[in-house]
Amino acid sequence: MRILREAVLYFLLVFGAGFVLGTGRVLFLVPLLGEKAAELLEIPLMLGVIVFAARWIVRHSLDDRRLISTLSIGFIAMGLVLIADLTVGMLLRGMSAAEVFLHRDPVTGAAYYASLILFAAMPALLARLQRT
Repeated sequence: MRILREAVLYFLLVFGAGFVLGTGRVLFLVPLLGEKAAELLEIPLMLGVIVFAARWIVRHSLDDRRLISTLSIGFIAMGLVLIADLTVGMLLRGMSAAEVFLHRDPVTGAAYYASLILFAAMPALLARLQRT
């Protein structure tokens, strides 16, 4: 149960920041730079948020730093992000499930999925770094 709580907290920290950054991106950057450039500018900020949130989880909330526990936290949180993306895409943007996940720009889509993998792995990576 503790792993689920930590995964939800990790998800909420990152998704909350992503919601704020995404709103700013859509309202301010997209009209100025276009969708692709705005998304590419947001990704490094989100990676910083991911590192910060994962570090906070590992340092302050996580008692069990075994690989299976930290990977579980990351992958459960990633599943929550995918569910949230699907929900937002379908309910707010009127997209189908396939459109939400498959109809992305090749460059920004690849960067998005790479950042999801880093998001899932970051608690385990940081826990491992702290052990060494």
